Amino acid sequence: MNTRLIVGLTVLAGVVVLLINGLMSRGGDAIELNGVEVREYQGQNLSSVQDFRENSIKGPQFIDVDTYSLKISGLVESPGSYTYDEIVDSNTRYSKVVTLYCVEGWDVTILWEGLLFSDVAAGAGPLSEATVIILYAEDGYSTSFPIEYLMENDIIIAYKMNDITLPPERGFPFQLVAESKWGYKWIKWITEIEFSNDTDYEGYWESRGYSNSGDLDGSLFD
Repeated sequence: MNTRLIVGLTVLAGVVVLLINGLMSRGGDAIELNGVEVREYQGQNLSSVQDFRENSIKGPQFIDVDTYSLKISGLVESPGSYTYDEIVDSNTRYSKVVTLYCVEGWDVTILWEGLLFSDVAAGAGPLSEATVIILYAEDGYSTSFPIEYLMENDIIIAYKMNDITLPPERGFPFQLVAESKWGYKWIKWITEIEFSNDTDYEGYWESRGYSNSGDLDGSLFD
């Protein structure tokens, strides 16, 4: 069996899993909200927190904010770990409406509030040889980006959506708002930011045949 056929079958299996998970998530219990969810912002209608489909690799992660820490590691001058409050209270807050597009065929338009990724990570002092940023999640998920994408664009690490704190089911404490990327690049439950020079690194779905760039206007599969 040739390599391209193997990759194709692997990708097909991944799509089937995503679709099954999405279908199974319908009709589940409503997510408990911490606050009142807004459904309109500056004249634009918003999707609901309830409109997402559960398709994470191990189900929702329930992280204790009192013991949580975000690790910044790899090719940086000052690696370290930071509490939730240290991250939120030490950086300027931003809001923007961005649509998440899932490979399953659904999408949601949400008002995201959070911090610029570049602000959160810059204090660690990325070294000049760092070319890739790898993000890791509580459930073992990972994905990566060219350093320019995250450090030179206004990419948000969100902690609120539609004016409420991210529910655990939606990625608390932090989710990446990966604008112009497919939903599998929007990593949730972020626990570590690693600066690297491994341009061949492949995250969870990328190692299963999905595009490493995840660009909405590019090919979905490598």
